[in-house]
Amino acid sequence: MSDYRHIEVKPLSGTIGAELSGVDISQSLGDDVVAEIRRAYLEHLVIFLRDQTLEPETQLAFAKRFGEPMIYPFVKGLEALPEVTPVIKQEDEKINFGGLWHSDTTYEKIPPMGTMLYAREIPPIGGDTEFASMYAAYETLSDGMKRMLDGLIGVNISGKGRVQNTRAAMRKTAATDKTEDSFLAEHPVVRTHPETGRKSLYVNGAHTSNFKGMTVEESAPILEHLYRHQVRPEFTCRFKWEVGSLAFWDNRCAQHNPLNDYHGYRREMHRVTLRGDKPV
Repeated sequence: MSDYRHIEVKPLSGTIGAELSGVDISQSLGDDVVAEIRRAYLEHLVIFLRDQTLEPETQLAFAKRFGEPMIYPFVKGLEALPEVTPVIKQEDEKINFGGLWHSDTTYEKIPPMGTMLYAREIPPIGGDTEFASMYAAYETLSDGMKRMLDGLIGVNISGKGRVQNTRAAMRKTAATDKTEDSFLAEHPVVRTHPETGRKSLYVNGAHTSNFKGMTVEESAPILEHLYRHQVRPEFTCRFKWEVGSLAFWDNRCAQHNPLNDYHGYRREMHRVTLRGDKPV
């Protein structure tokens, strides 16, 4: 886009995602360059940079230009850099880590602002990641549904069964002392982005259990409808990884889904999450 001076920005779809080029994030970046990267991140919800050569130290240094790194509660990070979490699927494993539509760790009282994922080893085919705009998901709801949801609170838990299964392999080798059901947090079903002021749908099938004041059974029909609605194809983009690719997504208004279609191959990514703010 012509109004960026330091980077090139190429949107991937009509609602979410853009590839950035013209910058080497392993180097020390000026404040003006960082400001443009952040602007693209806020405009496109997820940004992708290819052909980057990063060590854990340089990935973490880049992440710190945008926020305060968090430690993931259930799987240990690198010994020297615990804020950097390896996300690995081995050749003989059938279930991938986080392999369902979700926003990261919404069961925390202060969930992440964003996540950076860097590809170190990828399969020859498969292993793409899908992303969906929760702005678009909210804005396309009927007026009646918006009125109903605007005052509701979602109960988010860390121990839903299906998501526990996606952590199992990594917890065998790198588990922390936290139990699977350690976390519960209540957040607005519709949250207002603290930087853009836009409203987004803030429930996800991995972590949202029910609406506050309603049972799981009572909540299920509406939540299941929202889970289907929020990942409609026109709200999404899909990214094909290469070694050296980095994705940086906004957990406040986007969901992601790592596809599990590469059995028999190893995949290794390094993840850094950045502390956010209490959803309102």
